[in-house]
Amino acid sequence: MSGFPEVRPRRLRTSAAVRRLVAETTLEPRQLVLPLFVREGAREPIAIKSMPGVVQHTRDTARKAIAEAAQLGLGGVMLFGIPSVKDETGSGALDPEGILNVAIEDAVSEAGDALLVMSDLCLDEFTSHGHCGVLDAAGRVDNDATLAIYAEMGVAHASAGAHVVGPSGMMDGQVGAVRTALDAAGFVDTVILAYAVKYASAFFGPFREAVDSSLTGDRNTYQQDNANSREAIREVDLDIAEGADMVMVKPALAYLDIIRQVRDHVNVPVAAYNISGEYAMVEAAAANGWIDRDRAIMETLTAIRRAGADTILTYWATETAQTLNHR
Repeated sequence: MSGFPEVRPRRLRTSAAVRRLVAETTLEPRQLVLPLFVREGAREPIAIKSMPGVVQHTRDTARKAIAEAAQLGLGGVMLFGIPSVKDETGSGALDPEGILNVAIEDAVSEAGDALLVMSDLCLDEFTSHGHCGVLDAAGRVDNDATLAIYAEMGVAHASAGAHVVGPSGMMDGQVGAVRTALDAAGFVDTVILAYAVKYASAFFGPFREAVDSSLTGDRNTYQQDNANSREAIREVDLDIAEGADMVMVKPALAYLDIIRQVRDHVNVPVAAYNISGEYAMVEAAAANGWIDRDRAIMETLTAIRRAGADTILTYWATETAQTLNHR
């Protein structure tokens, strides 16, 4: 058959230039957010063994990382505080001199409006039992008592200068409680990035080392069941109704289908968190010579964007921005 095949899709793959021209999905530094761990009292960065290349920062090294993130054009940083002392109620989360609140102040002082300073609004790093809320007399997470603390925590973060607060504890009503408190305190422009869809995941393992988690047991009674997808849409709808400005899906890679469902369902920005276990798997495989590390990183982040995420929180944010800026 003369001239067969007439349709040749390979024509649009023949060179890097043509592939770049017709690429359907873009990845840019502004779409990336760098999570940072800041440890109270640290005098030098402390390596996180399960996350090669990631550290618990001192306040000074965190400032340097934030300055670099701003220079590279990242969309923001997400701050996590690691206190030297924990208690049953996570009181350090509300202390104006507590590590997370001073880290927020440092970040805003360093970066100004060059990038968004985001804060993780949760108690798990601050509680001696490691849960995301306070416990009742039976040892169960008390949803409504926790909301009152989240509300105070949101105001504390906004007072420290946070542009965006990220309620991440998966308490029912958390967004509404934080929004009401922020507005009452005059922080009507503070953005809420709701961890609306957060699954109880095995891939959180390295993160618990990163924040020196005290958790025993699990979080199955408040984080979502990984068998469920309709529930994710319900959670997103509730958070948007309560005042969320943006919503997040966490983890990302095992939940690409959920990212797509959420993106198709809502008209607010959608973020996804490329979490510690996803990072660690690529780093471990690359260290053993089993995969091409650089290609795997770009493929991973592009997949998350292709699934529908407008913003990606990733520990590779700085490195990826450097790569993108030199293309």
